[in-house]
Amino acid sequence: MKKVFSLPLLVLPLILLVGCGGDDEKSTTSNPATGGSSGSASPAGESGPVTLRLGYFPNITHATPLVGLQRGTYQEVLGPNVTLETKTFNAGPAAIEALFAGAIDATYIGPNPSINGYTQSDGEALRIVAGATSGGALLVVRPEAGIKEAKDLDGKKIASPQLGNTQDVALRKYLLDNGLGARESGGNVNVIPAQNPDTLNLFKQGDIDGAWVPEPWATRLIQEAGGEVFLNEKDLWPDGKFVTTHLIVSTRFLEEHPATVKKLVQANVEITQWIGDHPAEAQQLANKGIENATGAALTPAVIEAAWKNLEITYDPITSSLFGSAESARALGFIDEVPGPDIYSLDLLNQVLAEKGIAPVKLEGGG
Repeated sequence: MKKVFSLPLLVLPLILLVGCGGDDEKSTTSNPATGGSSGSASPAGESGPVTLRLGYFPNITHATPLVGLQRGTYQEVLGPNVTLETKTFNAGPAAIEALFAGAIDATYIGPNPSINGYTQSDGEALRIVAGATSGGALLVVRPEAGIKEAKDLDGKKIASPQLGNTQDVALRKYLLDNGLGARESGGNVNVIPAQNPDTLNLFKQGDIDGAWVPEPWATRLIQEAGGEVFLNEKDLWPDGKFVTTHLIVSTRFLEEHPATVKKLVQANVEITQWIGDHPAEAQQLANKGIENATGAALTPAVIEAAWKNLEITYDPITSSLFGSAESARALGFIDEVPGPDIYSLDLLNQVLAEKGIAPVKLEGGG
């Protein structure tokens, strides 16, 4: 199972052209004490035209970009010299490939694809610059499957969104911790990677016994297919907090346009604050964003229930990323856990300081 995330050979040479950026003096080398780049001065503004290509997923766990784009916050904060272009993705590896190929400059994404992109590029291609969402991943089971405790998963069919994605790693690590395992690793649990819409259909048809999925799919399994919550993943993490979505930027774009990245991070913080103050309106705007991207809105009942399982936050919850990386290594998906320089949090902390907000801390990663 080593390197199951490996990118197509066509893409790998692009890492050197697109992901590496400038020389060592310009590189965004993390300072373990701050989790940011080695330079701490606030970046000067950019007067020339800049194009920022931003990726996101039309999922409720990506509420920050969904709401921010609907409200026009990004463009307002970025200013008239920055042209914002957006692109949606359905899976993390596709977003990482686009980042490597230079098709996007930044994206909202889950932790495990970020870890893989970082390790595949020898730490050169990307940096995490802010958080977005904590929580919102659950293991939902069919009542008929008789799954009441972990041992009951033995011999069952459990779906995950994609081999090696964030929820897939969490599922496989949970099995390992409970003396179980996927069939391909010598266990007796049939882990079935499937796209979330397919998972819903399989669940309704009784072809799977459960699924470890992000919101809103967990809520849809409950409301539309009669599923029951077996485990809320937040119960496995200290204080119930773990990163589901964060904001990454290509290292090259960060080096060349630090002022634009700071404005992007500022918009991320301001959207987070607005969502916290206007949860009901934020749910409506997020749903509108999903409808615009996919052609179909969620029911208000799904949005409301799913929202309760999330926390929208600019804190990247760094300790949980390193915990996920340890799980991925234990499962054979990666060879080593990233160092703290996967993060560049200096711009985030500058924005927070300017707003009189306490800085976020880099915890974990050696």
